[in-house]
Parts: sequence; C-alpha cells; structure tokens
Amino acid sequence: MINQVITVDRKKYATGLFWQPIASGFFARNYARNLSRSINGKLNLFVDYRAMVGLGARQMGHRRGMHSAAAEIMDTMTEYSSFLGVFRAGQMYYLVAVRNGIILNDVLFDSEAAARAEYLRLAQIPDWSALFAPSAWSMPRAVERALSDVITGRAPAILRHISRIKMGLASVALLALFVLGLIYIFRGPIAQMMSPRPQVSTINPELAAEYKRRIDEKNKELDAVFEIEKKPAVEPLRMPYDYLPAPMARAETCYRAIGFLMQPVAGWNQTSAECGEEYADAEFRRGFGTLTDFYDIAGDLMPGAFVREISEDSLNVRARLPQLAPVASRDERDAATIVRDVYSLFQSIDDDAEIGVVADAITNGVETVSVDIVEIAASSKLTPMQFMEIFEEFGGVYMTRCAWDAGRRIWNYEVIIYAK
Repeated sequence: MINQVITVDRKKYATGLFWQPIASGFFARNYARNLSRSINGKLNLFVDYRAMVGLGARQMGHRRGMHSAAAEIMDTMTEYSSFLGVFRAGQMYYLVAVRNGIILNDVLFDSEAAARAEYLRLAQIPDWSALFAPSAWSMPRAVERALSDVITGRAPAILRHISRIKMGLASVALLALFVLGLIYIFRGPIAQMMSPRPQVSTINPELAAEYKRRIDEKNKELDAVFEIEKKPAVEPLRMPYDYLPAPMARAETCYRAIGFLMQPVAGWNQTSAECGEEYADAEFRRGFGTLTDFYDIAGDLMPGAFVREISEDSLNVRARLPQLAPVASRDERDAATIVRDVYSLFQSIDDDAEIGVVADAITNGVETVSVDIVEIAASSKLTPMQFMEIFEEFGGVYMTRCAWDAGRRIWNYEVIIYAK
C-alpha cells in the first residue's frame, strides 16, 4: 500500500486509519491496544476522536503528532452527519466516508480509477447528506471541494503511540512466528532443493517429451477454465427502497430510544436527543451535579449506553438502535405529485414543512439508475408515531432523523419518500 499521508499547506496529515467506535466501558488507549492486538500488531499509533479510535502504523508513513485528515474534515463539515467525498491530493485521490457521525472509510489512492470505483461502491448506500467528487467525474448531486478548504489543522485529533515497548516485542515475536511458519510450510520444497538433482543425461528423452506434452495439455485446460471463472457475474442493482424498515416501527423505535436516554439525572439538565440511522444520542449539561453522580445514576437508568465527556460540564450518551426487519416499498407517484400531495397534507393540519427533490445515483459498477427522492423537514409538537401517521397513504417512506429539543419542547423531523 502507498504511504497514507497527504500534505496540505506544507503540513502532513494521516490517512488510511482503521476506525472503530470505542466499546462501552473502555478508555481510548486501552481499547486501541486491544483492537491493535486483535487486528494487526503493526498498528502502533492511535487517535482518539468523538467516541472513536483510529489506528495507524509507521509502515504507512504515520508519525506521532500527525493530525488525522478524516477528523479535520468532520470538524469542518459539522452540518452533515453523513457525507461521502473524494478530494484531489496532488496526483492522488483521498476518499473519506462518514455515516451518522462514524467514519466508515478513510483511504488515499494513487489511482483515479480505484478511487472512482470505491466512490461508486459507497454511493450505493442511500441517504448521504452530502456528496463531494471531482467535477470531471460528473457524479449526480456531487460538488467539488479543495482539501485546503476542508482541512484547517485545528481538529483535536493527533496520533499518539499505543505502547512502544510492547508493540516492539510483539512485532519481533510475530516475525519469529512468521519465519518458523514459513520453514514449516515449505519444509518439503526446501528439502528437495537441498537434495541432489538427477542429471539430464540420465533421463529418457522419449519419456521427457511425453511428460512435456501432457503438461502443455493440462496448462491449456487450466487456462480455459480460468478464462471462464475470471469473468464474474455482475451483481444486480441494490435499490434502497427494497430495504426500508416499516415507518411506524421505525418511529416507535426512535421514540423509545430517546425516552431511554432522556431520563432524569439529578444535577444534570437534558438539552436534546436525536435518533439517527444506527444510534440514538442525548446531550446533558451540568447543573449542580458531578460527573461521579451522573455515572452512578446513569449506569442504573441506562444500562449498555456509552457516555462520552464533551467537557467537564457537558456529556453525550449514545445507545445502539435495534435492527428492524426490512420491507420493499416505493410510492407509485412521480416526485412532483408527491411534493404537491405532501404540501396539501401539511396545509390541512396548519403546519409548515420544507420540501425538496433530489436525485440519487444507484450503480453496480456497470449499470447506473437515477432515483428521485422527496425530502421533507419539519418541526412539530407531534410524537414520532403521530407525525408518521401523516404519511400513511405514501409508499417508500423512511424517517432518516428525528430529534427532541428539550429547551423548546418540540420535535424536529427529516423524512424521505422514494418516488416512481
């Protein structure tokens, strides 16, 4: 692999990190050490950022004190919870994918074709908040951004050593095991190499010619089989509206998850809670309580939730959402008709909504299909289940996000409808 390092304004940034959310109950360094041991002992550097750790290695060009490029871009694009982007980095291409605040991919390519192929693969995932790609690629919905615009060098995400001594000893042990393993596996060929070879003059020429003829025939058979096998079948297009959760089940899951997190903790004030696609998050601000008070009470009220300290007076609590059974659903109306009908419904209940239409490109690398998506954003006093009743007559409905504003005591919703 090429060195996973980019240079912006004469400053080097680490790319190609292996990112993973920190498991509940772990400190970042301890979790990074355990994760490195289970994956690859050469990953001897780590960065702690937003309840995630990213692992790096000196063999990839990473050095202690380097900033993480992916964390820099996330800090710049705080308005997007999910985005996919490819950015020019000199003669190379840097791809970063963030889904619901979790970094999925962070890699530098030296080939434009490889970067484009990975972009197309990830673009099949539905409901990206923003897409970024070189304008020459002509990707639907994508805009071009320069690395110097999205990397500022101010994000608090710097590579540190996991453990120099232990990682060094582990590397030596792994190398020794690797060498011994090679010797054991290839002991037969090594023994043959050390044994004396028969002289050519002692081999019967007729037997040698027959042996060569059989080998040539076998090679031709293998070549024919390989030609057939190396042409893999093209996977069918995976349409996002074929894998949607039932709208009311999704609404009830979010309502219960937010209720689970927004529980009263003495001395701490609830400010907001949000339900994304995979996680629910709640924000708490300190009143007269202490961190110890919060951990003692929250451990009993919210078992299994992960607590992240944003500051000494602010906490984030996260819980993973349960998986819902997927169903295939798509509205039979075109986008313009859906927009008109949704406006009419909100007018009938005397409420406001922001409605727009976007086109999403679905591809399998060979075939590309454009899907029209109607996006609706609204604030309401209605609970998630009551709000989703508005869309009972529509197909292809998915609530991408709902959030509870504890100060204003109002719900904020984002819903999409897949049009025909």
